[in-house]
Amino acid sequence: MKAKILVTRALFPEAIDRLNAAFEVDYNPEDRALPPAEIAARLAGKDGAITLLSDRIDAQTLAGAAGLKAVCNVAVGYNNYDLAAITAAGVMATNTPGVLDDTTADTAWALLLASARRIVAADRWVRNGQWQGWKFHDGWFGQDVHHATLGILGMGRIGRAVARRAGGFAMRVIYHNRQHLHPDQETECAATWVDKATLLRESDFLVLMLPYSPATHHAIGAAELAAMKPTAHLINVARGGIVDDGALIAALAERRIAGAGLDVFENEPALDPRFADLDNVVLTPHIGSSSRATRLAMAMCAIDNLVAALDGRRPPNLLNPQMLAA
Repeated sequence: MKAKILVTRALFPEAIDRLNAAFEVDYNPEDRALPPAEIAARLAGKDGAITLLSDRIDAQTLAGAAGLKAVCNVAVGYNNYDLAAITAAGVMATNTPGVLDDTTADTAWALLLASARRIVAADRWVRNGQWQGWKFHDGWFGQDVHHATLGILGMGRIGRAVARRAGGFAMRVIYHNRQHLHPDQETECAATWVDKATLLRESDFLVLMLPYSPATHHAIGAAELAAMKPTAHLINVARGGIVDDGALIAALAERRIAGAGLDVFENEPALDPRFADLDNVVLTPHIGSSSRATRLAMAMCAIDNLVAALDGRRPPNLLNPQMLAA
């Protein structure tokens, strides 16, 4: 008899075909988040689940899922999981690290360059018919990226991928992390560890790559923004909530920092409407890992985790390894 699983949101046909071959699948084919109560109801009687980062999995969600063995997130971040509650319920949890590193790093650089050179505002200017011809000295001066200082807060796999790309721009790279990188990794990235105060003070472009948790909530707030250069740009492709959006809006509106490129927001998709009034911020709708190849690889990675878990093997990306010792 096939194991029963829930897939909470639309995936690729290739992924669903693979799942149908191995499991009895309860599939939500719509690209919409299911309400928590519906997830809870549909988890009853299931052996496993493929979830998306829009799905909150906690004690309430799991209350009626006595036979559940694994929940597998199609994301590297897992702040949508209450990991303690999942573990207490005797359920394995997994994520999809590695496969999205380069795509997300590319997005960080796209936002960095767009913010530095005012690409979105200039595009709007041209589309609106306001361009009256080329000028040598006009209001479209951007900031040079080459030979500038790139700061990275949170130097995991994606942070290191961002750092490696800086070599092509002959940038100085500094980073802050709870732990220093191994010397070989620092050499590979041409990056130097600094304390957080130095990172804020010296970065021309500050890229945030922290995972979200209560400990990193508002890691960048009014005080941190005040410590940055007035010519600095802030780039966030990590998670909303790491930045105090209200403090950032004030800093941008008052030109206390030069610009920002944001792929994630607090309370998304309920964007603070004040962002839309600013001409020195680039906004994208949480598309950091959004290439078809990468999103498909993420889905397949989650399936690898689920197959292993329901086959009695250790999933490749197990988040709660204490489950195996239980």
